[in-house]
Amino acid sequence: MDLGRLTFAQGAKKKTKRVGRGPGSGHGKTSCRGHKGQHARSGSKKRAWFEGGQMPLQRRIPKRGFRSRSKTVYQVLNLADLGRVEGNQATPESLFKARLIRSRVEPVKILGNGELTRPIEVSAHAFSQSAEQKIQAAGGKVVRLC
Repeated sequence: MDLGRLTFAQGAKKKTKRVGRGPGSGHGKTSCRGHKGQHARSGSKKRAWFEGGQMPLQRRIPKRGFRSRSKTVYQVLNLADLGRVEGNQATPESLFKARLIRSRVEPVKILGNGELTRPIEVSAHAFSQSAEQKIQAAGGKVVRLC
């Protein structure tokens, strides 16, 4: 067998429908478009979301809310959870390893809910005032990442 004898499998290729080629083809005269009406005319294509001229759905429903593109969305973490970090340093990397945050890339904010039992150096992108005070009161250090 050589490449010149390759053919498609039986039934794999269909012939294209040849419309407007006379009555003997079965697709003559109106070329499968029916009689009159919008769809029988040339250039009669409607957009998928067109609703016949009625007020479209995206304009009937009221606008609601706003999402700022410049807003910084933090992964928040409470002081009570910092006890699960091993060692005396808490960085986004170590928080991720301890499964306290879901991503290494997104910024981290430490909130002041809970107490610290040991001095720990915490590196994060943002801190609440109470969290910062509690970390320093426990003998720890606050490091802000940019």
